[in-house]
Amino acid sequence: MSRITEAFKDHKAFIPFITCGDPDLETTKACVLEMAKNGADIIELGIPFSDPTAEGPVIMEADNRALAGGVTTDKIFEFTKELSREVSVPFLYMTYANVVFSYGIEKFMKAASLAGVCGLILPDVPFEERGEFDEICDRYGIELISMIAPTSEDRIQMIAKEAKGYIYVVSSLGVTGERSSISTDIGSMVKLVKENTSVPCAVGFGISNPEQARAMAGLSDGAIVGSAIVKIIAKEGKQAPEKVGEFVKNMAQAVHSV
Repeated sequence: MSRITEAFKDHKAFIPFITCGDPDLETTKACVLEMAKNGADIIELGIPFSDPTAEGPVIMEADNRALAGGVTTDKIFEFTKELSREVSVPFLYMTYANVVFSYGIEKFMKAASLAGVCGLILPDVPFEERGEFDEICDRYGIELISMIAPTSEDRIQMIAKEAKGYIYVVSSLGVTGERSSISTDIGSMVKLVKENTSVPCAVGFGISNPEQARAMAGLSDGAIVGSAIVKIIAKEGKQAPEKVGEFVKNMAQAVHSV
């Protein structure tokens, strides 16, 4: 069993996301340490990109702040390598195909593997185009995470059968960001996934409070939260880690209680 799948073994998984380098890598490190200490089961590390098409304004602005602060993919690899020595929670990178292409696919996967990363999410790579990444990911022990959206419909079975690590169930159409309510029929999407794979699935996009996290974990194997955390960091800056820790603790408790 992979380290990612293992995170779902004993209870539902809480998966927070953070943009690396916003406002600086020192603050990112302190936030990640707080996340790990307060119940995060897997942590998604965002590698900033200048045109993150799946992101709403909150994460887009975080990417811009990080890039303006001079963060680079190489710096993030080095940063993750150091972090992996202190944190046992599995790390995933979330970024865009262009970042990987411009770095070189093989070179990127090798560096990610050496940095201690277990998985990769590329939201702008459709299932049909993942082939050129898949084989190289496998070679370096990186699990390429599949995403399923409300529009996937008849493709869900096909995607589920090929999935690794966990399946990222996108709760709503549009870009990332907090939602006041989630109206998608998550239950039927997850049911279809479960009929075709034993790989766990977690719901993301729009979850911003413990009630929503608990509800989504009740329908799936876990909850993923990004914008709500990035928002705290945008507001608090270098003072954010403690607040992020408190937020993650409340969310993780809600998810683990299901």
